[in-house]
Amino acid sequence: MKYWTYIILTVDNTLYTGIALNVEKRFEEHLAGVSGKGAKYTNVHKPLRVVYKKEFESKSLAMKEEYRIKHLSRKEKLELCGLREL
Repeated sequence: MKYWTYIILTVDNTLYTGIALNVEKRFEEHLAGVSGKGAKYTNVHKPLRVVYKKEFESKSLAMKEEYRIKHLSRKEKLELCGLREL
């Protein structure tokens, strides 16, 4: 099963990183504020758009990338997404 690591830009210019089987479906869940899905952050910081996604062969690899990204500086995350400071 393929997994994705993704980054969402929020309306208040923060970045949220997560993993999913289907990024588009997961983004819709973030938009809808689906409870019980582990996205408390995006209930407060409303999602604007997906700015990065990368496919992996396993959940483990996607989680390792998520962990790596979460430890990057904001500047490094923006560079990864091909964005300038917002």
